[in-house]
Amino acid sequence: MSLIAAITEARQRRDGDLLTNAIPYARLLGLKLETKGNELTCAMPFSQVLVGNPVLPALHGGSVGGMMECAAILHLLWNMDSVSVPKTVDFSVDYLRSARAEDTYARAIMVRMGARVANLRVEAWQSDVHKPIAIGIGNFLLKTN
Repeated sequence: MSLIAAITEARQRRDGDLLTNAIPYARLLGLKLETKGNELTCAMPFSQVLVGNPVLPALHGGSVGGMMECAAILHLLWNMDSVSVPKTVDFSVDYLRSARAEDTYARAIMVRMGARVANLRVEAWQSDVHKPIAIGIGNFLLKTN
């Protein structure tokens, strides 16, 4: 199935897993989309391959940052009219605390969406949504069909 077909079918069925399975990096991270009404939460189940520091153990910062960027792109794909994949202009992450070896979650919040560029804020947490492990800001180039 093509990416465009997967995006269209995922929206019609309201099935986020169709969308994450169509994106190779999201599939590598094991990302899952959880939807509750209009709220979309990206979940990254713990996997040993995501560990960056086995002594603590703690997740690799790249896996957390990659998950957050994917969460922003998935949020755009889920909520836009277009089926074109947004292109990352820039994405910065502030790591607030060590990510323990457990499931991690992220939620994107639209700050501004124009005709060609979208700005999103992403918050990542583990056991407590009120204790974020990282905060990200990203700008994405939008294509019109």
